[in-house]
Amino acid sequence: MQTVVVIGNFDGVHRGHRRVLAEAVRDVDHPLVVITFWPHPVTVLRPESAPKLLSDLHTRIELLKEAGAHEVRVIRFNEAVAAMSPHDFIDRFLLPLNPVRVVVGENFRFGHAAAGDVQFLAEVGEGRFDVIPLPLESVRDEISCSTRIRELLAVGDVAGAAEHLERPFRFRGVVVLGDQRGRDLGYPTANQSVPVDMAVPADGVYAGWVTRLDEPGAMPMAAAISVGSNPTFDGSDRRVESYVIDRTDLELYGAEIAVDFVQRLRGQVRFSDVDELVLQMGRDVEQARRVLS
Repeated sequence: MQTVVVIGNFDGVHRGHRRVLAEAVRDVDHPLVVITFWPHPVTVLRPESAPKLLSDLHTRIELLKEAGAHEVRVIRFNEAVAAMSPHDFIDRFLLPLNPVRVVVGENFRFGHAAAGDVQFLAEVGEGRFDVIPLPLESVRDEISCSTRIRELLAVGDVAGAAEHLERPFRFRGVVVLGDQRGRDLGYPTANQSVPVDMAVPADGVYAGWVTRLDEPGAMPMAAAISVGSNPTFDGSDRRVESYVIDRTDLELYGAEIAVDFVQRLRGQVRFSDVDELVLQMGRDVEQARRVLS
């Protein structure tokens, strides 16, 4: 069986990634196979510079299939893969898929020391498969790439990140037991720990949506969302804490939820006392309600 193959990291599966997948199958009727890498190659090659990931592997595969991939092949990136020559990479991972077309970003590099590029791939593929390099997608003169999205999240610009993603930035995880202060203050929250390798928006308060992932067809619920370490209570662990507006009856411990960030409301503040905090929480909830209405 012949295929169309797309190769890339695809962290976050943003608008540029989806354009690559759409262009790959234009005017052809072959299954689309996506080759992606896990963990991120930089994690292996330069661990001190490893980027925070926009999505976990499970989510990446889901998003790629939603974007049109018939199959996702995950290359477990390790030192052996990093040491492969460009020729060996093509022989082991690409040729067994019997591609008629290979589509990559114009800056695609592969093989040991990134020695392989688009021109090399085209030379090897001549007479066997076509190679189509695509320019990077832009939003208002900004290149859409995973690095730019991480930069926007790092300053809390979730609206800007959503433009590049073409959807709100989503953080998903299991609800864990927190300090239970929110319940005592009248604003019970669903707490998610932040893995050290995953990206989240800058510390602060946001308006967004919470969706249960363990209940098929569950509807998104409006929420005020806090990202940070609770400096008022001298917290140290970074968490995502979501208060579902007007709901004090939810029992979400142990459930996997998705938190979609829509708009930043304010930065993180250390309050002088609990009364001041509760007053501000009320303001945050009302502002989030207006944003999401």
